[in-house]
Amino acid sequence: MQFPEWLRSLRFSGGDSKSEMDNLKTLLPSLPSSFSLSSLSLSPSSIIGLGALASLTTYWLVTRPRPIQPPCDLQAQSISVQGDQSCRRSALLKDDNLLEFYYEDAKTVYDMFQRGLRIAGNGPCLGFRKPGEPYQWISYTEVAERAQVLGSGLLAKGCKPNPQQYVGIFAQNRPEWVITEMACYTFSMALVPLYDTLGLEAMVHILNLAEISMVICDKEDKAESLLKIKEKGVTTTLSCLVLFNPFSAALLERGRKCGVEILQLSQIMVGSNINATPMTQIFFFFRLLPIRGHRCGSSVSILLCPLRLPLSHQPPVSMFCHGASVGFYQGDISLLMDDIKTLKPTFFPVVPRLLNRIYDKILGSVTSPLRRVILHYAVRRKQAELSSGVVRNNSLWDRLIFNKIQASLGGNLRFILTASAPISPTVLSFLRATLGCLIFEGYGQTECTAGCTFSMPGDWSAGHVGAPLPCAMVKLTDIPDMNYYAKNGEGEICIRGHSVFRGYLKDEERTGEALDADGWLHTGDVGQWLPNGTLRIVDRKKHIFKLSQGEYIAPEKIENVYTRCVPVLQVFVHGDSLQSYLIGVVVPDPEVFVNWAKERGVVGSYEELCQNPDVKKAVLEDMTAVAKEAGLKSFEQVKDLYLHPEMFSVSNGLLTPTLKSKRVDLRRVFSEQIAQMYSKSSI
Repeated sequence: MQFPEWLRSLRFSGGDSKSEMDNLKTLLPSLPSSFSLSSLSLSPSSIIGLGALASLTTYWLVTRPRPIQPPCDLQAQSISVQGDQSCRRSALLKDDNLLEFYYEDAKTVYDMFQRGLRIAGNGPCLGFRKPGEPYQWISYTEVAERAQVLGSGLLAKGCKPNPQQYVGIFAQNRPEWVITEMACYTFSMALVPLYDTLGLEAMVHILNLAEISMVICDKEDKAESLLKIKEKGVTTTLSCLVLFNPFSAALLERGRKCGVEILQLSQIMVGSNINATPMTQIFFFFRLLPIRGHRCGSSVSILLCPLRLPLSHQPPVSMFCHGASVGFYQGDISLLMDDIKTLKPTFFPVVPRLLNRIYDKILGSVTSPLRRVILHYAVRRKQAELSSGVVRNNSLWDRLIFNKIQASLGGNLRFILTASAPISPTVLSFLRATLGCLIFEGYGQTECTAGCTFSMPGDWSAGHVGAPLPCAMVKLTDIPDMNYYAKNGEGEICIRGHSVFRGYLKDEERTGEALDADGWLHTGDVGQWLPNGTLRIVDRKKHIFKLSQGEYIAPEKIENVYTRCVPVLQVFVHGDSLQSYLIGVVVPDPEVFVNWAKERGVVGSYEELCQNPDVKKAVLEDMTAVAKEAGLKSFEQVKDLYLHPEMFSVSNGLLTPTLKSKRVDLRRVFSEQIAQMYSKSSI
């Protein structure tokens, strides 16, 4: 079965009536040819009983849960390219020609939205809400109209309708973000996201590199930060700011003094040439695995991650392509669960960190030993169904135990996508059972339009990131310093295909580092091909360092192991080429840490426990046990640690917007603690 045929087959749930009859016949015993009903002498009650049994058997055959039919052989999910076992492509393809476009009428983001507009018309497109109120919806038609009017307004303010025209956006996720994006794409302009976690220096670099003259902001404080840059004279091209929200007269006057025109969104949309002709070009496009298997018009996604990231940008674009709806949360993480319950999403793109929190919350809510035993038994029964390919949320265990968990996420979830960081196989298997929906894991980078591998429908095993998508080839290359060799099915992950970027803007040096002469994108991640053709992420090449005895250390791999410890929420592993051992900075999980310490006889507040040497010793012992169980060598295990009571976050500058550790900043912030730990006698 080829890829498009399989996708179409997911629309229908009906089975083959002939195969159903064959299944029924297999349950009946073979009878001699001379047999006839008249030869039987049965009482009326026996006949009624047999009839009831036959009815129940037929009902069970018709209504029994059916496994999802995989689109290919799950034992061969990828195929070697030209006999090279280290280079593989999707088994969904007929040959080595990669998929470029799934729909011929959808070759740009603009085209994809227009396709959704033709499907949905006045159907709901973008949803938002105010506290305590239901979601309000903007239709596809209205979004398209607003986008064209805004785009015409940008042209009226001097923007040019070509791909070299860069328009900045400095805002949180909200409907206006998408409308602004579509306005730019309608007239072939490129949208450049800015965000405050970059810092002023990085924003100045982006504004100057792209020669951005216009930036669209959501709030006054963001406009003020841009004016501050302008007043210093370091951004000569910035000349216009457009705000979603109302602003003060003082801001208007401040802008006038430094030569920046400040407008409200409604002003730029009034009086623009709404008859301006869209001028789309193929300059920015996504190759996506379409979301199928149900009527997309009834599908709703909630958007959490910032739209500036390809990971969070790709799913809504795919939803738009099929006329589905996208709802925004209010921007306050404390109100997120209420937003989810209200929206009742069917599709939920999410980072592993949030899934880990859901997992911890479920286990933390089960305090009674008896209830814990029942929970784990129910999970095992659901996992047994998963192993046979059955995914459902209407089993006996769902009705008795898991329905409240599912209701907390709206009760309508059909599909969860997780990426951007590794997720524990234990967590993934547990949530697949308890949530009763499809959970897929993907892998990729910004430079390859977010995704290059994706777990296959029907394969509910964990511990890998799936097979290559139909738009990309993936190969592994040797890393001799780390003893990884492609001939052994291990090495640096490299990607080539239509989804790989063309290069960094005006930066040939970095482009040359990322892309080799043959067009392969070198990711810096280390992968391993599994026997079934899926890819496992095993290590990281870029952040390796040596200890004094010459051993190479990949700290991210070690950190992924330590986050499996019950009391550990976040961990930063540090080493020094002048030292022979590793140390760590650990942020305990505030939801479980106090009770965890209490079980070990230590009582106190979260902050007090972080300063308690006995608690630190207990955490280190727990981490050492987990490290040994995971097979970490002695030199890969931390020998001392510091318990820090504040989470690493984007806002405090210790995480990137994709929630990866900013290692240079972490070393700087904890330099004093690092020095103290290394000042002790050698361990």
